[in-house]
Amino acid sequence: MRPTGSPGSSGSPGSPSSAGREFNLLWGGQTVSLLGDRITVFVVPALMIFALDASPFEVGVVAMAQYLGIPLLGPVAGVLVDRWDQRLTLMMCDLVRLAAVVAMPVAYWWGVLSTPVLFACVALISGATIFFNVGYLVAVPATVPQDRLVGAYSRLEGSRTVSEVAGPSVAAGLYHALGVAALLVDAATYLVSALCLRAMRPWGTRTVQHGSVLSRLSLGFRLNWADPVLRRVIVAAVILNSGGPIFVTVLPVLAYQGLGVSVGVFGAVMSAAAVGAVLGAVAAPRIAGRLGLGRTMAWALLLHCLAGVGVLAAPALPPALVIGVTIGFYGFFMSCINVCSAPIRQSRMAAENQGVTHAAFRTATWGVIPLAAFLGGLAVTLLTDDLGVLGATRTVMVAGTLLAALSFLPATRIQPLLDQAERRAEPEPSGSTP
Repeated sequence: MRPTGSPGSSGSPGSPSSAGREFNLLWGGQTVSLLGDRITVFVVPALMIFALDASPFEVGVVAMAQYLGIPLLGPVAGVLVDRWDQRLTLMMCDLVRLAAVVAMPVAYWWGVLSTPVLFACVALISGATIFFNVGYLVAVPATVPQDRLVGAYSRLEGSRTVSEVAGPSVAAGLYHALGVAALLVDAATYLVSALCLRAMRPWGTRTVQHGSVLSRLSLGFRLNWADPVLRRVIVAAVILNSGGPIFVTVLPVLAYQGLGVSVGVFGAVMSAAAVGAVLGAVAAPRIAGRLGLGRTMAWALLLHCLAGVGVLAAPALPPALVIGVTIGFYGFFMSCINVCSAPIRQSRMAAENQGVTHAAFRTATWGVIPLAAFLGGLAVTLLTDDLGVLGATRTVMVAGTLLAALSFLPATRIQPLLDQAERRAEPEPSGSTP
């Protein structure tokens, strides 16, 4: 049974302290770590394009490595996280990621940095992140009262979007000042996250589940597919992640090589654009309160994807303006999707199977991302001879975002199903007393 409270969980639902000390430590460490993540995500493509003279195909290959651990490790991560000490697991994941990030500038200084080395480091970070994310999703409901979960997820989404606002500008400034050494800042943020986790009380219990690892893996997929709401969320997310990563992977190539945008300008524009994502995280709970979680998620999926078509306005309009406005709307609706998706899924999961259920969801929905990222880089490379870099990147990005827009279709049935479940859960009116 999911805990209904946590130590120190008093306070109004809207105040950060209301979620309790344990969640605040979890949230604080993750907020710092997310800012560091944005540095690495920004610096690695810039490093490849400017220092290694990498092709769009090579950029796509390394982008693929960022998500490669999902289909390979995602299912088993859910089983193991259920059985391991969850706080210790998260701490070890932070330390593994710290080491992998440090390895990249060290390899550069030794003169051995290459696409394969970057691929290996990014893949290792990806693998550790799989275990971290599964454990993190289990930790949130274990440390937050259930009636404050939407607010907690909104704060987490707010941290993610704040990192997207500050991250690119900070990353561009650090890369300009420090070069590859900027990656050491990300490494330091993982250390901060680990120390925050160390300061927390242990949560949950290690459980020895009956059945083999394979049976537990199968259970996670069956639980997701058997529930009509979870099934539609999965299908929508798979479609979204089949096209969306193409857009994101190709964006730096469009900016740097297609439109001639500098690293500094691109960082500043991405930071300004991410304000839209912050506004989305703030607005999503209010929108969902009026429209419902499922309906808000469905429309956000459609509008998020259609916003990507805005890249066609460049270079007729100033590239910085086009990228900023496009990504601003793109991020606003992505925040709405994330804020709504987590509590929808959480409400349909049994506490004892959260690890395998989350892991199966991540495996099914994020497992397509490596292939999408790879195909995005490959498609640009194949089309460049005929269309040029600008034409190839715009064509591939628009195709990806239109494919992702089809995610709206399965999501339209989520809200009616949630309404049906709510009506069934309502107690029948009691008879009048004599």
